[in-house]
Amino acid sequence: MKQRVLTAIILIIICVPLLMLGGTLFTLLVLTIGCLALNEIFKMRDIKHKIPIGMRLITFATFIYFIINMPVDGNFVYLLDYRNIVLILLMLLLPIIVYHDNRVYNINDAMFLVGMVFFLGISFNLVITLREYSLMRVIYIFVITSATDTYALISGSLIGKHKLLESISPKKTWEGLIFGTIFGVLIGSVFYYITINDSINVLHLVLGTTLISLVGQMGDLVFSSIKRFYNKKDFSNLLPGHGGILDRIDSFIFAVLSYVLLKFML
Repeated sequence: MKQRVLTAIILIIICVPLLMLGGTLFTLLVLTIGCLALNEIFKMRDIKHKIPIGMRLITFATFIYFIINMPVDGNFVYLLDYRNIVLILLMLLLPIIVYHDNRVYNINDAMFLVGMVFFLGISFNLVITLREYSLMRVIYIFVITSATDTYALISGSLIGKHKLLESISPKKTWEGLIFGTIFGVLIGSVFYYITINDSINVLHLVLGTTLISLVGQMGDLVFSSIKRFYNKKDFSNLLPGHGGILDRIDSFIFAVLSYVLLKFML
């Protein structure tokens, strides 16, 4: 626990000032986090041992290009440029063209990378776009996911008796899900009402915050299922006490996606 707290303090010292500043520095922070996350995906599927470093660098370059060059309009609607999509597909499928022995790097590896590059690329692109749109909304989403995770952990440890999905995440309980959601929604809604918009319909605010909290927890389970599939406890040991980058941000990136979906629908 001591190591976990120390790591959290260091992350806050590094990330919060850059989040507050925004602009190029925040974009560089997101790109760094994104590349570290993608590297964890490489390690998880052992792709880094299947293709040479040159090919891996091409993949990272494609990933970065996707994050900073996929345009989004004011309503967070993607203006999908077919040239960007074709470029990404070609770059990720290139190793298959180069290597005729598909036992080394096969179509399953390529499709896995395509999916993760698109998913993570869109997610990190949206984080940057949302920060440009509103600092407080980024903090709002972070408050929801942090409060949800914290109170889910506390309540699950104290009163958790009914396993949620033991085959995927043995420590998660229904009690943790319920109380984590309640406190996440309460704290997140109060934060939004006080700092962003005190004229919003309270029912709409509570329902929207509830969706964000639940989708964030779903994201945690999705990434836990990936770890379980590959028989891994954590995505890496980069963050002592927390695991890897994806262990730390899984619920946040899903929460961002759900917020943008709400914004688009409403």
